[in-house]
Amino acid sequence: MTRQRVAVVFGGRSGEHEVSVVSARGVMAALDPARWEIVPIAIAKSGAWLSPGETRDALDAGATAFGGGQPMLRAPGALEALTSCDVAFPLVHGTFGEDGTLQGFFEIAGLPYAGAGVAASAIGMDKALMKALFHEAGIPVPRYGVLRSWEVAASDADAVRYVESALGYPCFVKPANGGSSVGVTRARSREDLAEAFRAAFAYDDKAVVEEAISGQEVECSVLGNECPEASIVGEIVPDRDFYSYESKYDPASRTQLLIPARLTAAVADEVRELALRMYRVMGCEGYARVDFFVRDGAEVIANEVNTIPGFTSISMFPKLWEASGLRYPDLLTRILELALERHARRSRR
Repeated sequence: MTRQRVAVVFGGRSGEHEVSVVSARGVMAALDPARWEIVPIAIAKSGAWLSPGETRDALDAGATAFGGGQPMLRAPGALEALTSCDVAFPLVHGTFGEDGTLQGFFEIAGLPYAGAGVAASAIGMDKALMKALFHEAGIPVPRYGVLRSWEVAASDADAVRYVESALGYPCFVKPANGGSSVGVTRARSREDLAEAFRAAFAYDDKAVVEEAISGQEVECSVLGNECPEASIVGEIVPDRDFYSYESKYDPASRTQLLIPARLTAAVADEVRELALRMYRVMGCEGYARVDFFVRDGAEVIANEVNTIPGFTSISMFPKLWEASGLRYPDLLTRILELALERHARRSRR
């Protein structure tokens, strides 16, 4: 079989830049070299694009964050490399990559790309839009509210009253657009809210405030276009009071990943069925990871869909498929095949 060229695009401007770099290293190390020729393209924290040669040099030097490069429209090395590729594997976590912007660029360029399309990516990035969509579809979600930075600035007292009357404590304050728990705070009392809002608004003008669900945190991986499939269900047991950025990525973290999750067969089936429903409601294709809470071992509550989940050594998305019988290199090949299949299907219209 003739090798196909895959552009692995990673880094980016969001607070998840370093996580994206680790994900990309994992993917590039696992891609089948007999099937895929890797063309690495890093995006610096400034938003500048690096050529494949510059990217390889930085990777070889052990970089965990990328600088240099040129603004995208003045980056001939990166743009020319993309024109020679058969498919792109975007691994830019968070804003300016996972939110539909990078997907829109690939759509305009006519380049097949892995993962969710523009609309599903945008909804998946915006927790307020996602929860509203799920609520409209009858999918159980935590009680939540949405506040803008200027509303809180105009009257923090009104914001506090709103949170206390609608949700109470403890609650979570999150940037609406973000991932990896960056900017997320568990507010236990009124005294925590001011700092929680500062943390969230450092990353977005819109914050989602939601009730804290006491229960298990479980995840399910989904793979497919027209006929998606759900993996075995896994469980996260964080080493602190919630699954924070440090709990996920600190080398000293004692967070446990349990596969399979400690659920009855009936509840695990419900999680898998709801994961597929959420995937379809959002219009996802390719792949995604779907996160839930399970209260009292029985009540399944939707948390969110992650359209570019982590591909690090500790990431649940590949671990769940490995446990389901799909090896990591085969999983990556299937993701890229799904990208090419979707592009071919849409090109026929």
